[in-house]
Amino acid sequence: MADHRYALAIDLGTSGPKVALVAADGRVAAHTNRAVATIRIPPGGAEQDPEEIWRAIVQAVQQVVREAGRPPEEIVGVLCSSHYFSLVPVDGDGNPTTNLLVWMDSRGAKYGQGLVKSDLDALIKWVEVHGALPFGTDSLSHMLYVKNDLPEAYARTHCFLEPVDFVNARLTGRLTANCCTAFALMLSDNRDLSSLEYDPDLVAYSGIDPAKLPPLVPVDSIIGPLRPEIATELGLLPSTPVFSGINDTQAVTIGTGTYLPNRGGLNVGTTIQVLARAEEKNTDGEYQIVSMPSPIPGEYMSMAEVGLGGKLVEHFLLNVVYAADALGKHTVEDPWAWIDETIRDVPPGSDGLLFLPWLTGAQAPKQSETMRGGFLNITLETTRAHMLRAVMEGVSYHLRWMLPGVEAFSKQTFDSLYYSGGGAVSDQWAQIMADVTGRPVLQLAGARQANTRGAAFLVFRRLGLATDDDIDAFCPVERRYIPRADAQRTYDHLFKQFLLAYEQTEPIYDALNKS
Repeated sequence: MADHRYALAIDLGTSGPKVALVAADGRVAAHTNRAVATIRIPPGGAEQDPEEIWRAIVQAVQQVVREAGRPPEEIVGVLCSSHYFSLVPVDGDGNPTTNLLVWMDSRGAKYGQGLVKSDLDALIKWVEVHGALPFGTDSLSHMLYVKNDLPEAYARTHCFLEPVDFVNARLTGRLTANCCTAFALMLSDNRDLSSLEYDPDLVAYSGIDPAKLPPLVPVDSIIGPLRPEIATELGLLPSTPVFSGINDTQAVTIGTGTYLPNRGGLNVGTTIQVLARAEEKNTDGEYQIVSMPSPIPGEYMSMAEVGLGGKLVEHFLLNVVYAADALGKHTVEDPWAWIDETIRDVPPGSDGLLFLPWLTGAQAPKQSETMRGGFLNITLETTRAHMLRAVMEGVSYHLRWMLPGVEAFSKQTFDSLYYSGGGAVSDQWAQIMADVTGRPVLQLAGARQANTRGAAFLVFRRLGLATDDDIDAFCPVERRYIPRADAQRTYDHLFKQFLLAYEQTEPIYDALNKS
């Protein structure tokens, strides 16, 4: 018998919101998504219109509620997630005082990085207390950009909110954060996840007015019911509880079940993350992995960003394969539609073609702001199909490079990898991931909904309607990909060349891009 209790999950990604209504047995009753534009402002600026985001969320929720056709009393809670290291400054009524500053906005880099560049005590304090350092595109750097470059907006700002907390403020009227969402503000003490205070030393180092930081609430708390006028607009009951939110990495770690011991995963969206729990607060400077608060109270998970993932494939498709320019118009409605068919007959290793995936610089396990991407070993026999497969292999080599560090950090070995995100819709890429990493890859059904299913599971868990024993219903496996011996031998050889290619080309890219 179907369970007629539902959770409304809202996941705000960089490209726009995804919304789903998920049943207590893990079924997705209805889902949809909307697009939101990113405004690029050279040099280094990346913004979005918060009102456009809110309109997109309202429209998406209305559609999902309408299509699911469930009475509003069956919807037992709302939980939101979002991209992070992004920022919405708001006034006392929750209205934006600037556009949303997206995680890729680097205009505050000189201010954020400057806090620790010349102050060893500050650097040590940040690692000891928070775990991560201000790196230039974090939310603290965005706050400092507003303070220094937009002083009038800073004066009007009552509170700085992560996107998920901005959405919750619109839903409930409350301006709040929790240890999960405040992580990106870089001012919390992550040694004690029960603390509802920012660290006074880090706040003092930052120079940010502490009154402009959102009040902290428990991570598993209900921050309020829906505002009556919002409930009416969305087609929900005003009594519907809204739970404190999480970021999208936390959501997908729940939605893949990799917050549990001995389960590892990977998520390929715009970027690629290795997913795992962490036993304790820790920082790995070499692999740039940090313990981040988990949505499970008192627990940690690893934050292990590999770099660009699906964005690299999309870039190749839109700018090479389906480009529109003076040479011709080759655009199609869905550039991803034919990738599996295109690369199916290209052998593993793409006939020796290597793709270097560092189009915006390398993050980990070796960092270089000047490193860039490229193809190596093009011949007269190289086709677009070879190049497309090589892009997918290049991302997979980078993943393989990161895996040992994440396993050591989480103190476990991953016998298989749960695979989610937009990249997981490609069967060929799932097989490539298995062959390159030498581990079975478990491709999730409805892989694009891992974030919303994770958020929904948390609603049911927090209401006592689900336990960790129920998580597999929320991350069903569609197909299991086993590493193939012949392909593994090819990839073992090419992976060595991939590492060597980084070493050999790094000084060249540095010379080309240093200025």
